[in-house]
Amino acid sequence: MIRAIQFKIGLCLLLVLLLISCKPSVDQSANMVDLLDKTFKKNSVKENFYFPTYALAYYDSLLKINLSFEEKMECLFGKGTTLLALGRERETIQAFEMVASKLKDPYGSGTATLMSKLALAYLRMGERENCINNHTAESCLLPIRGTGIHKDQSGSQTAIKLFTNILDRNPDDLSARWLLNIAYMTVGEYPAAVPKKYLLPNLDKDPVTVPFKPFVDIAPYLGLNTKNMAGGLIVDDFNNDYLLDAVTSDWGLTEPMHFFVNDGKGSFNNVSNSSNLGLLKGGLNIMQLDYNNDGHLDIFVLRGAWMDKFGEQPNSLIKNNGDGTFTDVTVKAGLLCYFPTQAAVWRDFNKDGWLDLFIGNETSNQRATYPSQLFINNSDGTFTESAAKAGCRIIDFTKGVTAGDYDNDGLEDIYISSAAGNQRLFKNTGIKDKIPQFKDVTQAAGLDDIKIRTFPTWFWDYNNDGWLDIFVCGYAFGKSIAHTMCSEALGLPHTGSKMYLYQNNKNGTFTNVSKSAGLDFPVFAMGSNFGDIDNDGFLDMYLATGNPEFEAIVPNKLFRNTGKGSFMDISVVARVANLQKGHAVAITDIDNDGDQDIYVIIGGAYPGDYFHNSLYLNPGQNTNRWLHLLLEGKESNRSAIGARIKIVITENGVKRAIYRDVNSGGSFGSTSLRKDIGLGQANIIDELSITWPRTLKTQSFYNVPVNQSLKLVEGQGSLIKLDLPILKFIGDSTKIPMCNPI
Repeated sequence: MIRAIQFKIGLCLLLVLLLISCKPSVDQSANMVDLLDKTFKKNSVKENFYFPTYALAYYDSLLKINLSFEEKMECLFGKGTTLLALGRERETIQAFEMVASKLKDPYGSGTATLMSKLALAYLRMGERENCINNHTAESCLLPIRGTGIHKDQSGSQTAIKLFTNILDRNPDDLSARWLLNIAYMTVGEYPAAVPKKYLLPNLDKDPVTVPFKPFVDIAPYLGLNTKNMAGGLIVDDFNNDYLLDAVTSDWGLTEPMHFFVNDGKGSFNNVSNSSNLGLLKGGLNIMQLDYNNDGHLDIFVLRGAWMDKFGEQPNSLIKNNGDGTFTDVTVKAGLLCYFPTQAAVWRDFNKDGWLDLFIGNETSNQRATYPSQLFINNSDGTFTESAAKAGCRIIDFTKGVTAGDYDNDGLEDIYISSAAGNQRLFKNTGIKDKIPQFKDVTQAAGLDDIKIRTFPTWFWDYNNDGWLDIFVCGYAFGKSIAHTMCSEALGLPHTGSKMYLYQNNKNGTFTNVSKSAGLDFPVFAMGSNFGDIDNDGFLDMYLATGNPEFEAIVPNKLFRNTGKGSFMDISVVARVANLQKGHAVAITDIDNDGDQDIYVIIGGAYPGDYFHNSLYLNPGQNTNRWLHLLLEGKESNRSAIGARIKIVITENGVKRAIYRDVNSGGSFGSTSLRKDIGLGQANIIDELSITWPRTLKTQSFYNVPVNQSLKLVEGQGSLIKLDLPILKFIGDSTKIPMCNPI
């Protein structure tokens, strides 16, 4: 009895401490720049392996004192690993080779890791000299060809020798085998020169051959190929000129956000400094919203993911002032908190016309717990945390959050993806005292069939039946991503997780259709999103792979929806299979020519894993029609997030429906809230219906022309035509095929 009472008292104290930790711990007048600077200084210690500068100083200090032979070798190995994380590959090689020279058999079972790291350092050195310092639009695109082939091949050639030696001693080292094949690609000798016993065939081919016009990376010509580590991305209109701008972030607390304004003349202006966004640093994920319904898109920045105790970093709510500048209002809004996260979603959960915020935080051990949070919008610029009252307060290692009305009852539900394997579906059962009430229906919905680490997720209607389905990507890979990908290529068993697609059964339950959909294999996506890249009216997806390990050199993936319940991998033929780390993704028609383009943030977790971002321009795949639709709420939230769109068309004499929700897409990367909708071969839109999220009232329009951009204000009786310019992006016209309107 006494122990039970003590337990309850202890639990109450823990809850009090958690609540206190989420209250502003600094003077309200302190600005976010100062908070981030203080957080950076606090985290700048050798134990923080994502801040390798301080670990390097530690190893250097150790090497100045008397050490035993074993201690010195161990210290040199640690220094070499740290130098690799810092991008100082030549010094890494010196440290590793010094250790190897002292070993009788450096390829022995006890020291094989050393030689693998040395080979990787040479491969990475080749990437730096050729793909980073001398970057081209074809750098690191699988299959590597043209200007992507290394001019200075010394790094890759040495890596080839070392990986071959490793495999000669241990043919079962599948990570080395994968990287050996990649190294041969960089020098233009795959597959012909790869020893047959180590060859992984067809890495440069799609599983199915289909005609498809390749995308072209035009970021280098537009100044959008900034170098960064892992980070976030938004593509949307921040100055209300109906042109799509771009905001990027970098998860490092020393790296600023970037803001690129579309000038409408074929280029972008970097206004990071004048907008004040360049003053703010960090952010693994960012998203757009209009939290105060003033008609200007604001920005929410999520920080601290993956970093455990070093992830105690503040998120940011950044207000768009409407004059080209932004102001951080986190403290004033009551959102200041130091819980590690990258997963959040904005929706009007209580149907009052104002966007609320759900954050899924990361608890990776019992040292400290970081519960999920639900911030209810008070409609006065402030928020009230209400997760416990709403029934959605959980403690988990949350990696992805999405929201949607999966049961078509007019209320926004929540799906959570977890690195601890605890996927959850929370059904919104109604509103009580202005607070939505959630119930965990995971098991009842049939979504408890996998207990495995997962990452990005989203609601979408992939089969156009009017009911939202769920996609979630696995992120469990056993030994390493390279090892798992090699096992998959060879048809060998492995412990890696796969992609999971759940079809809505229209009765509150879901069926796992991953296998029949052709998605029953590993991809290991981080940033990812969906869109319609061929305008057939069915949603496709781009999955950007990533991992802190330098060995994780695996291609990003583009999957085309066949419209028949399955997907096909067209990454190679589309020329978007980037081998570098992929993070936030946006899929939207950035040049207004009628087809969707793909913008992706490329870069890893360490300072030495910077890479150039890519904007893959869609050259136009066919003569399919399209519609741009921008919605503005009045009774509903101003940005119309959560509005539902139904389009009925007649294609080749057959009627069919296309369904879309207004949102920014997946859980890692933010696509424009303007909906770019493919219409197949329709000559006219028979019916266009919009159901507004607050009132659930539907507005319908008939016989709407195709191939145009329209705007609808809630409650107004007519559609507004937007005359958007088709942008001819400035650059080298001999290298960039310009697109014409469909």
